[in-house]
Amino acid sequence: MNTIDDCKLIELPRHSERSGSLTSIEGVKNIPFPIQRIFYLYDIPGGEARGGHAHKTCHQMLVAASGAFDVKIQDGKNERIFRLDRPYYGLHIPPGIWAEELNFSSGSICLVLASENFNEAEYWRCFEEYVGSRNG
Repeated sequence: MNTIDDCKLIELPRHSERSGSLTSIEGVKNIPFPIQRIFYLYDIPGGEARGGHAHKTCHQMLVAASGAFDVKIQDGKNERIFRLDRPYYGLHIPPGIWAEELNFSSGSICLVLASENFNEAEYWRCFEEYVGSRNG
């Protein structure tokens, strides 16, 4: 089982010039999994929370494409908070880690890259069941 120590902040390639910056992401070249699904969260009221679940088999990478937010990760024993506020850093969250996105700044966009397509059966949505599955 993965622990919070397996969650890593990954610096993505950044190309900057006078006219602006560009960051590209190529699965398995820049991140440790192939990308099957991409989605983004937006129009989140300032201070709101999202997430609050863990994946059984899916890897995810979260990027603050705009604005900033915190990501609280837990493994049933330990927890850690990452602040995402630069569009060229992504947080890799491997399977088996509980994650919640918190403290969104106004106008934030959370870009999510996932290793699998959506499958409701692949989620733990109850923290007590999640912890029980890790200790069982």
